[in-house]
Amino acid sequence: MTSVEEPARPGERVRDAVRTQAEILDVATQEFARAGYDGARVDEIAARTRTTKRMIYYYFGGKEQLFTAVLERAYGVIREAEQQLDVEHLDPVAAIRRLAEVTFDHHEQHPDFIRLVSIENIHEAQHIAASEKLARIGSPALDVIGRILEEGRRSGLFTADVDAVDLHAMISSFCFFRVSNRHTFGALFGRDLVDPAQRAHYRAMLGDMVIAYLTAERAAD
Repeated sequence: MTSVEEPARPGERVRDAVRTQAEILDVATQEFARAGYDGARVDEIAARTRTTKRMIYYYFGGKEQLFTAVLERAYGVIREAEQQLDVEHLDPVAAIRRLAEVTFDHHEQHPDFIRLVSIENIHEAQHIAASEKLARIGSPALDVIGRILEEGRRSGLFTADVDAVDLHAMISSFCFFRVSNRHTFGALFGRDLVDPAQRAHYRAMLGDMVIAYLTAERAAD
C-alpha cells in the first residue's frame, strides 16, 4: 500500500514561513553583530539556517533589507519593554529610577543590540532613516518620561531644565557605554563594567546620578 504525504495546510504553511523568517532574523542578528554590515555574508546566514540564499531574498529582498529588518526587530524588543513599563503608581523619583533600570537591564541582556546600533551609526543611520516601521515605532519611554518630569517639577522635586529626549540620552549613554566599551575600558583601567559582582553597584549608581541631576539645588539667575 502506497503512502501519500498529506500536503501542508495553509495555516501550517504560514506558521512555517513565520518560523523560517524568525530563524533567519536570529542568525542574521548574530552575523551582522559579529561581522558588521559590510563583513556579513548572506551565504553564511543561509548556511546556518534551514533555508537558502534564494529564500532569504524572497522573504527580505536583499542584504540591505535584511539588515533593516534586523534593526526593526531589535528596536521592537526595547520598545515592547518600554510599553510594559508600569510606573503610574510610583512617585516621580522612584518612577525615573525604575525607568533607568529597564534600560540598564535591556542593554545588558542584549549586547547584540549594542553592536547593531554601533554599526548603524557607522553607516550614519541610513537604514533607520529609510525604515517606515522605525519612523512609526517612536519611543513609548519618551511619553512616560515627559509625564514623570512634569509631575516632578509640579511637586517641586525636580529642578533641572531638561526634556524627555535629554533625559533619555543621559540614561542611554551610561547603559550603552557600559556594554559597548566593556573591553577597551577593561584593558585601559582593569575594571570589567559588566562584572556580575558589580552589577547592583552600577545599576544603583545610574539611578543615583539621574536623580541627583534632577533634584540638585540650582542658584537663581
